[in-house]
Amino acid sequence: MKRGVDYIGVGVGALIVDDLGRLFMAQRGPKAKNERGCWEFPGGSVEFNERLEDAIKREIFEEYGIEIEVLELFNVVDHILTDEGQHWVSPSYICRIRTGQPVIREPEKCSAIGWFALDEMPERLSMVSRIDLEIYQKRLRG
Repeated sequence: MKRGVDYIGVGVGALIVDDLGRLFMAQRGPKAKNERGCWEFPGGSVEFNERLEDAIKREIFEEYGIEIEVLELFNVVDHILTDEGQHWVSPSYICRIRTGQPVIREPEKCSAIGWFALDEMPERLSMVSRIDLEIYQKRLRG
């Protein structure tokens, strides 16, 4: 059975913010589970018996070689992709880098990475990232 397809999956995401207020984003690669080619706040699937915060730390390290600090739970999105036949519940966390510089370690899942100011975001965002970005911008405006 396949998570997100045969049953609801849980996928965590990280809004990683640097000292300049920029956000780290990744472009989904050709073998991503869904929304290929879209830019996203990176993350991944939660394994059985794994805490959400541990899952996001593990995923970010596996995919980008950096250790992150989880600052707070930011948002939870119903990630329902009708056209792709997938259903996920997606909690997102505000995070910062503790150690390392991000590099692409799984090129089949990630085509590009970058830091983006709020007024320079890529146009084609994943569903969860689009929702998280709208809420994040509103929160900053107060």
